[in-house]
Amino acid sequence: MQLRLLDHRFFQRSIRTRLPFKFGVQVLEEVPLAQLEIRVETPDGRQEIGRAGDLLVPKWFEKNPDTTPSEDSAALADSVKAAVELGDQLTATAGPHPVFDITEVLRIERVGHRDHRNADVLVRGFGVAMVERALIDAACRIAGTSFDQAIRSDLLGFTARRLLPEVDEWSPAMLPSRRDRLPVRHTIGMLDPLTEEDVSPGERVDDGLPQTLAEDVRRYGIRRFKIKICGDRSRDEPRLRSIATVVARHAVGDTVFTLDGNEQCLDLDALAGMLEDLSRAADTGPLIENLALVEQPLPRRDTFDSEHRSGLERLSRIAPVIIDEADTDARAFRRALDAGYAGVSVKACKGVFRAVANRGLVETVRARGGIAFQSGEDLTNLGSIPLQQDLCLQATLGVSDVERNGHHYFRGLDHLGDEVAHGLVRAMPHLYTLDGDLPSLKIEQGTVDLRDLVDETGFGGPLGLMSAAADSE
Repeated sequence: MQLRLLDHRFFQRSIRTRLPFKFGVQVLEEVPLAQLEIRVETPDGRQEIGRAGDLLVPKWFEKNPDTTPSEDSAALADSVKAAVELGDQLTATAGPHPVFDITEVLRIERVGHRDHRNADVLVRGFGVAMVERALIDAACRIAGTSFDQAIRSDLLGFTARRLLPEVDEWSPAMLPSRRDRLPVRHTIGMLDPLTEEDVSPGERVDDGLPQTLAEDVRRYGIRRFKIKICGDRSRDEPRLRSIATVVARHAVGDTVFTLDGNEQCLDLDALAGMLEDLSRAADTGPLIENLALVEQPLPRRDTFDSEHRSGLERLSRIAPVIIDEADTDARAFRRALDAGYAGVSVKACKGVFRAVANRGLVETVRARGGIAFQSGEDLTNLGSIPLQQDLCLQATLGVSDVERNGHHYFRGLDHLGDEVAHGLVRAMPHLYTLDGDLPSLKIEQGTVDLRDLVDETGFGGPLGLMSAAADSE
């Protein structure tokens, strides 16, 4: 299918967290939620609007200490506007093209052959990824098909080897059947209280939702956990001991853990040494034994430096190490594998086609006897559009579980308004539920049910739209 961009709208609204979320150097308490709408047309005159959305999260895409969070969010918004305006110009000049062709030109123009260590590469790629998702959504809705069906067919014009030549003839048609349920891996931020005793009366959030780790485990049946660490043993070690104790007391069944360094662990040998010591302790031994991966310990600029190879090898003997923030461009996963890493995160905000091509690289490496995998991670995806589109991508790629934290740090679907939020509960009762009178993500026995989503028309199925009252274009 070939598309021409006709016009677009981009708007955002500032929303507040119900709990502060500390990851890396940032404490998130208020952030803009953005929505992009692109109207497209096929050569035979069919028109449709495709949509995408994301939080404009500061201090993740670019961690510049000299900029404010509002400046970071504005840079992400500007990236989206630059990408969509370039798409408008491209198809106005060259005519309709397949979605993949359009987004490839945008990627080359906006990211191109920039040094992958440049601080703004992820920012530039974010705008392209937003346009990519909106165009995928439009194409799926015109064709009356789901994302899973579209990516496995030729609807979007996608060819993995154009991004990664070494995948050769691999195509998404070779993927196993998409998943219709995914276990949730719960984020434990660095400020998150673990038990009720950690919450002072003045800090208690009386909104009926879980606030502590123990409450989340009991409410949702969580058994998989992602723990934020900071690279300072004096803070990380007691925190890990406390988390291990709480999980052992409250979680039922087998547990899985991952650690996220968020680029703060400058000494891999020191990190490995701490984990080795914890593996020998009775209280933390089970946590290390069930450690599935360590995510992005090094700063992105240092991720592939050979001087860290011995520390990476030592850490990898404890658990596989994956990249996240260092996944800046189409060749990043290949560089990571060559440097000794085992995996890469999947986040729709970094690019859908890139994630699918990376799955092809996983299969290629495995076919040659190597080790490679993808891990479903989260940059605080909120319902409706960001959450649903990301879940569709994760389900198609068949990740083993997926980190989700938007439901924890934000209050359900409040940001969409009552009519839209309750409409989503009615339209997708497997995915959303009423928690009291609050429309929220539905997590039962630690799992999200995707049956309302993965086979529905469009990228993300029925999308609940944010009002354009805060139009900022």
